[in-house]
Amino acid sequence: QVQLVESGGGLVQAGGSLRLSCVVSGRTGSINVMGWFRQAPGKEREFVTAIRWRGTAIPYYADSVKGRFTTSRENAKNTLHLQMNSLKPEDTAVYYCASASRNTLNNYDSYALYDYWGQGTQVAVSS
Repeated sequence: QVQLVESGGGLVQAGGSLRLSCVVSGRTGSINVMGWFRQAPGKEREFVTAIRWRGTAIPYYADSVKGRFTTSRENAKNTLHLQMNSLKPEDTAVYYCASASRNTLNNYDSYALYDYWGQGTQVAVSS
């Protein structure tokens, strides 16, 4: 079992920044890929970013956040971060971190790859 706990959400004005964190516990040795997804009201959950948990830390981003969001890992603290800059009202959503045990980045943008999910943290961006 893997437990994921997100924090750092809140209300921010457009153009502002937030930093989300996801603390990982449990069978962390089984994790190969970590991801961030988000879900806005009335919409499907969508991919935001993914990164390998160990080894080469090359992140992948959705086009909608590329250049504004940065994901990073802090393995010594079992923590994944998501730095969100230049926030827009359309970034408003519940943000979830997720972990995958499969050692592949195929379908990194599909929620089907991920085994465990956090409870989510709300991000609201006002115009």
